[in-house]
Amino acid sequence: MKTIKTLSLSVFAAATLFYGCGGTAPILSTPIENVDSTPLKVLELTEQEKQTWGHLDLVKDTIPGMSVEKAYTEILKDKKGKTVIVAVIDSGIDIDHEDLQNVLWTNEDEKANTGKDDDKNGYVDDVHGWNFLGDGYDEQLEYVRIIASGDTSNPDYERAEKEYNENYNKFTGYKNRYEQMLQQIGNADKALAAHFGKEDYTQEEVKALSTEDETLKQAAQMAQYFYSNGLESLEEASKEINNGLQSINERLNFNLNKNLKGRLTGDNPEDMSTKYYGDANVKHVKKSESHGTHVAGIIAAERGNGLGQDGVANNVQIMSVRAVPNGDEYDKDVALAIRYAVDNGAKVINGSFGKSFSPHAKWVHEAIKYAAEKDVLFVHAAGNDSNDVDVELNFPEDSVDGQEISDNYIRVGALAPKYGANMVAPFSNYGKNSVDVFAPGASIYSTTPESEYDFKSGTSMAAPGVAGVAALIRSYYPKLSAAQVKQILMNSGLKINIDVIVGGDPNDVRPFSELSKSGRIVNAYNALIMASQMSK
Repeated sequence: MKTIKTLSLSVFAAATLFYGCGGTAPILSTPIENVDSTPLKVLELTEQEKQTWGHLDLVKDTIPGMSVEKAYTEILKDKKGKTVIVAVIDSGIDIDHEDLQNVLWTNEDEKANTGKDDDKNGYVDDVHGWNFLGDGYDEQLEYVRIIASGDTSNPDYERAEKEYNENYNKFTGYKNRYEQMLQQIGNADKALAAHFGKEDYTQEEVKALSTEDETLKQAAQMAQYFYSNGLESLEEASKEINNGLQSINERLNFNLNKNLKGRLTGDNPEDMSTKYYGDANVKHVKKSESHGTHVAGIIAAERGNGLGQDGVANNVQIMSVRAVPNGDEYDKDVALAIRYAVDNGAKVINGSFGKSFSPHAKWVHEAIKYAAEKDVLFVHAAGNDSNDVDVELNFPEDSVDGQEISDNYIRVGALAPKYGANMVAPFSNYGKNSVDVFAPGASIYSTTPESEYDFKSGTSMAAPGVAGVAALIRSYYPKLSAAQVKQILMNSGLKINIDVIVGGDPNDVRPFSELSKSGRIVNAYNALIMASQMSK
């Protein structure tokens, strides 16, 4: 079996002929390149590997991580970097988290809790960022807003109505099935407890059960089904189904509720002239609002402190910009959040959000172009619908009628931790023209509110990994432009020449190279080598 080979540094050095300007001494290391195939990992991941897989190395660990630890050990150990501000446009961030409190951006020109706009930027008391949602969190999806408006002349109305009807019927069906399943689990648990004369019966007892009683037999079969899926008991299964039902009810009661009045900021989301709304509270409003905290930790959780999991980047300050609710974000909030981040010094912006309708896409396009003019990189998650986003729209994006509007936008698909046919996360969107790179995004361990940690999956987790690598490049090679950093991330990744399963469908197998523009997975080690050469 062929294994990973290395590529002569001259290939990367050639890039300097095109991009080169200024410079420091180059890194004298040989980049990694995957040419044909790599060893497949036979053993299951250890607990440590599960928590760190996104930082591991394909050569050493046979896990499709980003070679982050290799980069620190072999390249960055004796180097000093420049502090880089990374804006996280997301839900609220727990800025008191034990692993984040020391890596926060602080607006030194603003005094906390004075009720005054000390730095005259229009945002009062914005010490660690800004909250464009105010006290709000639960919101409709964009297509629900479109049909709730009743404006049938809207060119998106018909498509929105179709999307609404499909999803409302789908989630109503889910609700009915989950409620039935809960009832069945409860009945099975009662039957088994009555048979064994105790509530704490064991898996071994259930597996050994032999009976002609049809009800008891079905109860045992149900229990064994959940055991085989990693659950310890029917009680635990009931909790899992309840959690799923809670999410379904949230979708029906909030996201798909045509009568919901969610926006609490008092501004008009259809009017871009009002820009200063919301407040300075960038934290989450409830513990379950954990998305932004998780994303922030992937980028910048304090390294080497023995807590949780290290972030990808050191020398980083996280700016929290709360603009993503439980539902679809408003275009106005996103556009203003991007501009706020740019105007307050961010050099990288992470956007782990997206939607299929964007009534004011122009506002967001203008904000992305503004970021490009100010040399700020925007990293965006590709989305979790298993769709080809060359065909199925996903916003925000950086093109109009197929033409790119800027050179500072990079879109990221998600990888799963097992190299081989199943390495693309089944939920990940993809697109030969619209997705730029792939990065670790399934079962990623990171920070959650109240100084806790957990695993989450999504392209939302892949984008901040790439934002972290971008921050490393901008920290150690600050003369490189946002456009150059984008090209480094795309061109230095490992080129994967294997066929993979797409969308979790075993009948849909395609070359990995056809799922993104680069056909590569981001690699921090290679990126720093290329950055070194490019900065000469």
